[in-house]
Amino acid sequence: MQFSENREGFVVVSDVIPEVMLDIRYYSTFNFVGERIEGYEQPVALLTWQAAEALTGVSQEALRQGYRLKVFDAYRPQRAVDHFMRWAEQEENIRMKEYFYPDLAKKEIIPGGYLARHSGHSRGSTVDLTLWDMRNQQELDMGGCFDFFGPRSHYAFEGLTLDQQAHRALLREMMVRHGFRPLAEEWWHFTLDQEPYPDTYFDFSVRDA
Repeated sequence: MQFSENREGFVVVSDVIPEVMLDIRYYSTFNFVGERIEGYEQPVALLTWQAAEALTGVSQEALRQGYRLKVFDAYRPQRAVDHFMRWAEQEENIRMKEYFYPDLAKKEIIPGGYLARHSGHSRGSTVDLTLWDMRNQQELDMGGCFDFFGPRSHYAFEGLTLDQQAHRALLREMMVRHGFRPLAEEWWHFTLDQEPYPDTYFDFSVRDA
């Protein structure tokens, strides 16, 4: 494992995929911490150019089927992950518990594997996203929200409706077809299978230049 602040090789996703929708949660206060996360200086998404190129194929396929990609997070600096870990140790800070972890005691978040000291996002080829239905002008119902800490976030959660199962399968199948591997515990999380920096964690800020 090595660390770097070298931004070379990264691109702004919306420059490569103009039709992408962005809802960069860690730039906002609508996330499990409840405040803007360190390192998110602008509400943009960054990826390695290889991951962005693969995601272009996903976007084109989605558009043909009447959907747009909606990205919640992409590259995540290590300083943001450090912010998460500091928050996890603040037992009194539970202001977003009702929405993101209603059934979980905060002290269970790290042992439960919901947060780790190093994230694949910091390697630059992981993206969190969903599908936006252009006909109905809303997100597809995936049966659970982004960043929910609990079994409902697992791809194969048994409490889903048939439509919710189909929507998760649609997103997963498109991503896999274009070279991404899914994470079983998070229906929204995908990493480029041939990521260019498998052992490097980056820490430059999220901004467009």
